[in-house]
Amino acid sequence: MSRAGVASFDAERKTIAVVRILTGIIFLFFGEYKIAGPEFAHTSFSVWVRGWLSQNEPVGFYGVFLEKFVLVHPVLCARIVGLGELAIGIALVLGLFVRVASVGGAIHMISLALATWYAPGHGVAMWRYFGANLDHIPLLFLFAIFFATQAGETWGVDGLIRGTHPQGETSGR
Repeated sequence: MSRAGVASFDAERKTIAVVRILTGIIFLFFGEYKIAGPEFAHTSFSVWVRGWLSQNEPVGFYGVFLEKFVLVHPVLCARIVGLGELAIGIALVLGLFVRVASVGGAIHMISLALATWYAPGHGVAMWRYFGANLDHIPLLFLFAIFFATQAGETWGVDGLIRGTHPQGETSGR
């Protein structure tokens, strides 16, 4: 690879690392407020879920899951959400187990999209469903990028564990 190619590859990996870390910070904020106090687990979470159900927003099978499982165990599910978001944030900031965190983040974003898919109403133009989920779908794409690029290897613990340099070369040649 030419010097320009190596520099470009390095810049791409560093850009992804910066986006990974900033996304992680956002998830730290999401998770922190949900586990720091009792309000989310004991009140807010079930209010959100009941609101989605009362507005008929979830996709059919997911609405059943929300009603028959999540609302039966709201505190447990709220804690799982909060701890999951906190774990994703920690993993992304540290660059530790980023691929695992990316799978968890993708599942979380799919879950939120399924819970709110019909927010624009039933039978409207398809683009409105995607538009209503602009806070979930782009994050889903970011998690796919983090997973595919092994984003934890640049400026992350994953790179230290694997013994790789930011350019992807292994140490100890």
